[in-house]
Amino acid sequence: MSHISFSELKDWVHCAFYHKLTRVEKIDGFTGNEYTAFGSAIHSVCEKKLLQEDIETDFFVKELKKNISELDEEHEINKKLVLDMVDQGKRIIPEIEDALNDYFEEFEVMAVEMPLYEPIDNEELQFKGFIDAVVATPDGKVHIFDWKTCSWGWNAKKRSEPMVTYQLTLYKHYFCQKMNIDPKNVETHFALLKRTAVKDPVEFFRVTSGPKKTENALKVLNKAIYNIKNERYIKNRLSCTSGYGCKFYKTEHCS
Repeated sequence: MSHISFSELKDWVHCAFYHKLTRVEKIDGFTGNEYTAFGSAIHSVCEKKLLQEDIETDFFVKELKKNISELDEEHEINKKLVLDMVDQGKRIIPEIEDALNDYFEEFEVMAVEMPLYEPIDNEELQFKGFIDAVVATPDGKVHIFDWKTCSWGWNAKKRSEPMVTYQLTLYKHYFCQKMNIDPKNVETHFALLKRTAVKDPVEFFRVTSGPKKTENALKVLNKAIYNIKNERYIKNRLSCTSGYGCKFYKTEHCS
């Protein structure tokens, strides 16, 4: 193991045995669906808008169709859902720039899809990730934010859930390490792109990532690294059917 990403960490927290099957034995776990295809397509639009690049009127539709075509052949496409997503994307896209300007008012784009590959303390491996966007505001603050597609939005529980917000916490920590920036000058945010929301289809909100939270996130990261290195893959039975469930539940891989 030369590096660990947040998605890998999240897999391990979900179930260490699931992590073993997908990351060690290289058995395909979740390989994507219409929702991930939509998310990737709308992310591409957001990236181009931040960079102020010209976008063809049908750019989003082409990206969505391309992503759908690349899904696993075994996945049965919900054609009605895809058609709905085309309309939903077209409704979100015109709101992106206004939401950015309303939230940050005045800002300068520092980076889009910034790569992270930073050494982890006391470990011979790197933390790997990509920050969706980094902007600077006139008050001297640097802002890291991550685009998240969803249905109608996130409730209070989701907005504060550790394994949701730790993504930004770890990104901030290793961004500051990479750029040699004081963490006090860096703020973190999520930007929700809401497919079915009646109003405010694009919403930014701040996530606190102070010293204590950073310490907690790093503890989870280091605990995962320790257990992975020592091949301790304990099944988390609570994750078998929770959320979207597990692809390996009641199969020969995890009987």
